[in-house]
Parts: sequence; C-alpha cells; structure tokens
Amino acid sequence: MAYYFFPPNGKAPSIAPSLARVKRGVGTSEPGMNGATNGTTHAPYPYHTDAEPDNPTVIPRDTLGKFHFTFLIRHPRSSIPSYYRCCVPPLDEVTGFYEYMPCEAGYDELRRMFDFLRSIGQVGPGFARNPINGHTNGDTKPVNGNTNGDAIHPEVEVCVVDADDLLDNPAGIIEVYCKSVGIAYDPGMLKWDSEEDQQQAKEAFEKWPGFHDDAFHSSDLKPRLHKKARSAEEENLEWVEKYGEKGAKVIRQTVEANVKDYEYLKQFAIKV
Repeated sequence: MAYYFFPPNGKAPSIAPSLARVKRGVGTSEPGMNGATNGTTHAPYPYHTDAEPDNPTVIPRDTLGKFHFTFLIRHPRSSIPSYYRCCVPPLDEVTGFYEYMPCEAGYDELRRMFDFLRSIGQVGPGFARNPINGHTNGDTKPVNGNTNGDAIHPEVEVCVVDADDLLDNPAGIIEVYCKSVGIAYDPGMLKWDSEEDQQQAKEAFEKWPGFHDDAFHSSDLKPRLHKKARSAEEENLEWVEKYGEKGAKVIRQTVEANVKDYEYLKQFAIKV
C-alpha cells in the first residue's frame, strides 16, 4: 500500500491536490497549488502542488499525523510469487489484475516511509516489545539524531510485524501488538468461526476477490506447521513449473531487488 503514497518512478514528491489545504479569504487561490486554475486538471503526475520539506510522500504531514502506524512485512520470496499469481491466468479473471508490475512490490517505499515517520518522531523512539523479556529489537536511537522533542506522537512505538513471525506464533505476536497499540488482548481474537464473524470477513474481503481467498475460507489463526526452508534452486523450479521460465525470471529479479529493504525493516520487527 505504501507504494501508492509516493510519486511514481522515483519522481520528486508534491502533495496530492485532493489533500492540499485550501485557505479561504485571500483572493481565490489555493495555497500549494502552484499556479493551478479552476477547472484545470493535470493527470496523472506530476501534481501542480508544492512539496513539504523532507516529506517523500504525496500525503501532508498533518494528515499522516492522524494515524497510528503499524508496518506489516513479508519476505519477498513469499509475497512476490503470491502477488504474481493474482496477475496471471487463471486467477487474473477473478482479481481483475491483468498485468504484473514489479514496481508495485512497495518495499522501497515502505522503508522510506518508515524512516520518514521515525525521523519526525511520529513513531518511536521506543519499540514494541515483549513485556516479559524486555526485548527492544535493536537500536532505540532516533533516526538522523532527531532529539529535538518534535514528536507528533511521543508514545507511539515503532511497531513492525513480520508475517512469518505472526504465522509461527500468532498468540504471542498479537498479544505484544495489542499492548503496543493500546488494545486489550483476548485469545478470541484468533478465531472468527461464528456466523457473525464469517459475515464480517466476507464483507471485508469481497472488494478484493481472489486476493484473500485463504483468509476468507479460514476460521482461526494458529501456529503453522513448520516446513523445511527451501533453497533458491527449489524455489526457481517451483516458479518455472507454475509460471514458466519468463515468469520465474521476473519473480526472482523482483525478489532480489527487494530483499535488502525487507531485511532492513525486519530488524525492527516484534520478537517474543
């Protein structure tokens, strides 16, 4: 999702026109619109708006400040082939996504957004941690030496959840997560087997057919049975079998292009 918060193709950022604040009472201009006139549209980018200093996104800092951010990550070797499958036959007829775009992986954008929010003090410097062992997940120093007290949310911890950790220990990770975001933990959170819960799940996922079928057809979250880690060669053979040589090559290239950013974020992930 972070991919869509950034300008395309590494272009210089400017605030999305729909989010630019309009100041009334002084003429008819809209501050930040950089010469835009009524009825004039510019599509799709660049926006004819001003940028905010150091903000790499198209979202104003005061809008970002209204949210409590959690960063959910997954190793590219799992996420990339999963998304690729949704963009090729036969599943593309269900999802409506007919072209796989490697740039949509979004790891680079997520890392940059993570660093930006830390640098302005919206998240951190504290970390979500296991209250029993006090694990702090690495360096607790603010990024770029930001010690000016300019924290938008001084009590919002850095909260990164890795999908593999969640699947290995759902109860442990969710309990620490709930503590971090101020929600009372209840083991019942890991089950949605009632008719009411199933209906809620259906309504939540029906907008994205084909993408969340496994979740939609589930009724609980419990520790997965561990599988032997596969080698790159074994992964390649599986991808070639499923998607052909060309598809396997695109997947491998995309995985390798995003591993570094994933591993950077992984160092901050909740541990229990």
